[in-house]
Amino acid sequence: MIHIIGGGLAGCEAAWQAAETGAGVTLHEMRPVRPTAVHQTDGLAELVCSNSFRADKIDNAVGLIKEEMRRLGSLVMRAADATRVPAGAALAVDRHAFSKAMTEAVQGHPRITIERGEVSAVPGGEWSPVIIATGPLTSDALSKDIQAMVGEEHLAFYDAISPIVLAESIDMSKVFRASRWGRNVWSANPGEALEASDEGDYLNCPMTKAEYDAFYAALVSSESATVHDFDNTKFFEGCLPIEVMAHRGEGTLRFGPMKPVGLKDPRTGRLPYAVVQLRQDTLAGDHYSLVGFQTQIKWGDQARLLKMIPGLENAEFVRFGMVHRNTYICGPKVLLPTWQTRHRPDLLFAGQVSGVEGYVESAASGLIAGRNAAAIARGDAPQAPPRNTAIGSLAYYVSHADPKTYQPTNITHGIMPPLDDPPRDKMKKKLMIAERALADLDVWRGVGLGLEA
Repeated sequence: MIHIIGGGLAGCEAAWQAAETGAGVTLHEMRPVRPTAVHQTDGLAELVCSNSFRADKIDNAVGLIKEEMRRLGSLVMRAADATRVPAGAALAVDRHAFSKAMTEAVQGHPRITIERGEVSAVPGGEWSPVIIATGPLTSDALSKDIQAMVGEEHLAFYDAISPIVLAESIDMSKVFRASRWGRNVWSANPGEALEASDEGDYLNCPMTKAEYDAFYAALVSSESATVHDFDNTKFFEGCLPIEVMAHRGEGTLRFGPMKPVGLKDPRTGRLPYAVVQLRQDTLAGDHYSLVGFQTQIKWGDQARLLKMIPGLENAEFVRFGMVHRNTYICGPKVLLPTWQTRHRPDLLFAGQVSGVEGYVESAASGLIAGRNAAAIARGDAPQAPPRNTAIGSLAYYVSHADPKTYQPTNITHGIMPPLDDPPRDKMKKKLMIAERALADLDVWRGVGLGLEA
């Protein structure tokens, strides 16, 4: 019997992969017996931050790892593709429908048993093999036991969540619909050719210079809910709260989440001075999230500030932004590229607690950890994915990066092996990296673990 602790993306993917090989799995999820500060339901694989899985084309590293996961039979990708909402060239999902699809699939699998309740210590040999996939909100008790096991303090940073607004409360006369550079393409079936639609997939709230200056002044003077020391607090650079970005300089937001590039206002024919983008958050289109607007500002100030955005003057917020602590181990000191721990081969880590960042990366680590746990249970040797693949490069980074400067990472081309003779054309180079990765993956998935995807 394989035991998996944590019913998030990584835990569910690991459980599915292991069970699909014929292994029996017990999935331990502490909610709702033990709630967290940010989860709102007891559903498995609940998305608490963004509803976006980011780019979905193979010329992008995260798009490539998605395609690799699809070829490896990923449950997360199957559920995401089935519940996607318009988001340009990105893959975004209806978070409630996604969690429901994941929960029903895992609950319905004949070889998976779900046990609700907290696991407060790293299991010993009585559970073997075992995967710890407890995510960034690992309970205090288990976190302390993991800390004792790895022999050092956890590394930690703070993560923040974007607000969500009720669609009917948006003043549509002040916003315009468009995707950046007209990239308003998506398909419910990833195998189908994508065709551009007449309308864009994002709602855009345009700002004049005067509106932006007033918004910026209010932002930098607003009160944060928990973390006040911007200089010493450690945030993940890919998910900075807007107020932290604002304190780096007046123009930072205009080159970040509020950049107007590629978003011409059809009513004026010009680029706005700044833009706040809203992304559809549900299939019904009744909720929109503010893109890149992670924040830790106190809710009273947050409401007043966000209502300064054109089109949101009378907005009703389904959820305000919030901040939470994100804890992870130092992968290079603890893990092998198979996601096994170096000191105990039958103990594996997966997901954000293992030292990766992002929904897709977390699920990808769970996919390999689940397959390798099943291999251990069968008495077979665990396998690391090919180094040239995106999923293999992520595993290699987590297990081989410099531990002195280690930080969680998203999948990027920068952590993948370079081409031997790269072309000058950047797009051609990215496509060649993808072609190499998928060719290696197709060979490996047929013989590597003795499994046909």
